[in-house]
Amino acid sequence: MEGRVIGPGPYRATKLWNETIKLFRGGMPLRRHWAHFRYYDFSFTGSEAVDYLHELLRYNYNFGPEVTRYQTLQLLRKFLKAHVIEDIKGRHGTEDFEDNGHLYRFPTLSPLKSFPTRPLLRDSSDLPRLIRWDDYEELPQRENIAPLKSAVMTSDLWNKRHSVAIGDVNECKLIRRKDITPKQVDHIWKSMTIAQLQRVLGLKTLDGVLNPTHAKGKHIVHNVFSVNKAGIVILENKAEDMPYWVVSAMKCLANWPNGNETKQPVYPGFERDVLRTVADYFQRLKEPLLTFHLYEVFVNILSLLQEPEVAAEALQVSSLLLPPPNRRRLQLLLRLMARVCQNPHLPPLNDTIATRTLMVQMFSHCVLGSVDEMDLDELLATKLVTFMMEHHNTIFQVPSKLRCQVEEHLSHLRRVQIKYAGSDTDFSASPAFCKQISRVESEEQKVIGTQTPLQELLEGLIADKELPAKDKRKRLKQFQKSYPEIYHNRFPTEESKAAVIPEKTPKLKPHLMLFNLKKPFQPFQRSWSFRA
Repeated sequence: MEGRVIGPGPYRATKLWNETIKLFRGGMPLRRHWAHFRYYDFSFTGSEAVDYLHELLRYNYNFGPEVTRYQTLQLLRKFLKAHVIEDIKGRHGTEDFEDNGHLYRFPTLSPLKSFPTRPLLRDSSDLPRLIRWDDYEELPQRENIAPLKSAVMTSDLWNKRHSVAIGDVNECKLIRRKDITPKQVDHIWKSMTIAQLQRVLGLKTLDGVLNPTHAKGKHIVHNVFSVNKAGIVILENKAEDMPYWVVSAMKCLANWPNGNETKQPVYPGFERDVLRTVADYFQRLKEPLLTFHLYEVFVNILSLLQEPEVAAEALQVSSLLLPPPNRRRLQLLLRLMARVCQNPHLPPLNDTIATRTLMVQMFSHCVLGSVDEMDLDELLATKLVTFMMEHHNTIFQVPSKLRCQVEEHLSHLRRVQIKYAGSDTDFSASPAFCKQISRVESEEQKVIGTQTPLQELLEGLIADKELPAKDKRKRLKQFQKSYPEIYHNRFPTEESKAAVIPEKTPKLKPHLMLFNLKKPFQPFQRSWSFRA
């Protein structure tokens, strides 16, 4: 029985738990067994339960072939504690399930988990909202500077200043947002990261998957910018980092046989003791590296593993929500696991289990775990950690799309804008999506989008009765030179032009007048002589 596929959505872990119980209860073979000189109908042995459930999980799409027999045994022990099954004497909870001939049976009703009753976050005010241009301030006026006097510009001067002048410009104010604070930057990163995660998961809402209050903007900003050349998070508080001896042990295994920085003597089985030292440190952590709050997020990502690129992008976004110490530990641990599995010079770390399987089993519960003991976290963690180990170089890269979106939004908020009097339009809100159109529609929209405003401007110029005829003709002539097609469409013939534009009245040239001289030219007469 393969069961149905549990896709991404709220409370996916609870749905998987209930689905597994239904499949196990509905398909487990039951028969008569003898024990202590009596028979028990509708019962099964511990070994039969392990065999059947192991095969059920391995061929189930939600879990996969990575499930081991030991993990199946651990799950049956949880079933016994949760009273999904009981022994033939009706005992459960305190008994330990054993993989042997001990007899078990199903109770009358196997309890299913109920979904949490916390109210869903339907109020948009509870969700992070992007900062917009709702709050702005006018640019401060310079002091001790006399205001400029208004001047009336002549038409000739106006035309020199503007190529085409049509209509009056409304009164406007130069505005800008207040300086963006680091807290606002954190909020923008948080809002856009959660929105990106919701988009990658393909969900209409993150209710039941992620509580926005558990996402910290300062953690996201730190994980994006406070990294070294290898992309590993750098912690400001060194007390939050791993102890030196743990880091040294991890380097020793990762760079084997050249990673023994302490120059300690190497003896047979030394590498196994070093691995045990690292495992003890991670297994004693109070909380899994992916945290309890983000458990549902990563359980939902498990449903995307059939599409590696989508799953990797989802892990890139979700891992930004981790506290920086957890992200750093997880990066170093996954890199260690990958190097140990790929190192041909490293001796076997276990006599019966392959190195890759050993690493996944040893550290999977340290990476992903549920606060509820009655859960499938061991099975889910194995599948997730295997994928993360194979793609550890990719999943800790900051998504380029997310970084570009945040940088563009911050740049837009810092940009000074002009607000016209009476205009309440906010142009800062970017469109939520783009719809693809054909090339023909694109050309039509290009023509309409550019010609329609110009046509309206031309009509406004024609209808302006206060503009002198001389100035109107000059501006129409300039419009004709700049936009001949629009002008020709409006005035296809001279008759249509003459009906709208007033004709220029010809000026009468003054006639050439012959002025009569009052006195005719007289011959030169010398009246006296200058001679002595």
